[in-house]
Amino acid sequence: MTLTSPHLSSTGWTDARLLYALEEVVEKELERHLKVTKDWMPHEYVPWSDGRNFPAFFEDGEAWDRSQSKVTDVGRIALVVNLLTEDNLPSYHHEIATLFGRDGAWGTWVHRWTAEEGRHGIVMRDYLLASRAVDPDELERFRMAHMSEGFESDNRHSMLHSVAYVAFQELATRISHRNTGHQSGDPVCDRMLARIALDENLHMIFYRNLLGAAFEIAPDLTMQAVRDVVVGFRMPGHGMPGFERAAAQMAIGEIYNLRIHHDDVLQPVLRFLKVLQIEGLGPDGLRAQEELGLYMNGLDSEASKFDERLAARKARMAARAAG
Repeated sequence: MTLTSPHLSSTGWTDARLLYALEEVVEKELERHLKVTKDWMPHEYVPWSDGRNFPAFFEDGEAWDRSQSKVTDVGRIALVVNLLTEDNLPSYHHEIATLFGRDGAWGTWVHRWTAEEGRHGIVMRDYLLASRAVDPDELERFRMAHMSEGFESDNRHSMLHSVAYVAFQELATRISHRNTGHQSGDPVCDRMLARIALDENLHMIFYRNLLGAAFEIAPDLTMQAVRDVVVGFRMPGHGMPGFERAAAQMAIGEIYNLRIHHDDVLQPVLRFLKVLQIEGLGPDGLRAQEELGLYMNGLDSEASKFDERLAARKARMAARAAG
């Protein structure tokens, strides 16, 4: 990919200049995205015939009980986390619309992305209520608490930091949805989350390609942004009620943990863009590249330790079951 924008020094780039320089790339990526994406109907993925009234205003209302759903315990936990993450879409839209703007190709993409992401929360909530997979009262209390806090990115409102973050975050969300579906125990849930994951993958490709273009025109600044994002990465749902406990259970349940984060989220993007092999960097970019490499090595070691603990836990559980 060859861009017509001049290669400036790190000090010559501002967010406004970068937005302008990448506008042509956004337009091309948007065209590509619209050609390959397929519209789908959320209501077609919901088991409506399983639904029945809840108590309060209906005489035949039936209170929720855990036994009413075939979804596994870890699947239920992950579904709530994933849905609450999707629920904060208004805050996410505000973040990217503020950073990327509402005009031109950038604005068109922001609105299209928001519309596509909106389907995810719709279909997940409808599925959860129709299938009675989760306590609806608790889910609503969680939603109110989480959305009342809003969302503010950890990326210091830098345009490059935001592009780098969403490139990894969209892939992380895709992986979390797919693994939740696999572990849910319900083929209907698995099919629904597979459809959502397709969207998340296309969004990841958009931002990943945009990040690659940023490396071409501002390699040092982009490398520093990627280093900062990878080292400080947190999923957007980290502020929701009970997140730490839920994240621990999802890690043990092999929905999302250190090994998955390293192997299936960070490494694929870094490898595709050949981030650790980029040459010709200035002092700041080179330092960031070296720090990124060291961090990835350390993360791999931490993931190996987690793997060992998880294997030992499985062995203990198997021994108890056999005994």
